[in-house]
Amino acid sequence: MGCLALNASFEPLTILPVERALRLVLERKAEVLEADDARIFRSERSRIACPLVIRLKRYVHVPRRFRRQVTNTFLFARDGYRCQYCLRHRGTLRGREFLTRDHIHPLSRGGENTWENVTTACSQCNNRKGNHLPDECGMIVHSVPREPNYVELVWAVRRVTDVQAKYIAMFYGEEVLEALRRHDREAEARGAEHPQDGERHLALLA
Repeated sequence: MGCLALNASFEPLTILPVERALRLVLERKAEVLEADDARIFRSERSRIACPLVIRLKRYVHVPRRFRRQVTNTFLFARDGYRCQYCLRHRGTLRGREFLTRDHIHPLSRGGENTWENVTTACSQCNNRKGNHLPDECGMIVHSVPREPNYVELVWAVRRVTDVQAKYIAMFYGEEVLEALRRHDREAEARGAEHPQDGERHLALLA
């Protein structure tokens, strides 16, 4: 279980390894808002409960490219690991089929690699669409591509506890939290995996 790190503004930033969170607290760069008293860490001079939620004492500006970078990990999570053309889940793909990133408006025709222009497609649908617009080959994108907020991406690729979820709701609202919980329930019903996000920008919290 990791520790939810909040900016000084209470904006959820990321899930940190507990050891990293402890170091920020001991260096007085962060304060503990929630802790697990059943797990105690000791050193020669201090005794501290395992932090569940910490808040940075100094506001950290997070560059946009770190917030919502378009990667396949985040893209597939945003789309529920489902092809947005044929709606097949990756668990039902056969043989050599796999999920891919599709540019709705092809790059070769002036499209951009942005959240609003990318969608998840199985390899079969991607090959069928090729260098065309969806309507040129009788295909429909079943969801409107949009840029998710950062906490949606973190939730989609990593579990958080009920205590941590409280702070997500505090910043983004109960509606977002309920949508994320619904996403989790649907993923569990499908047996979907929650891959670990290897793109933690921990340098921002140094």
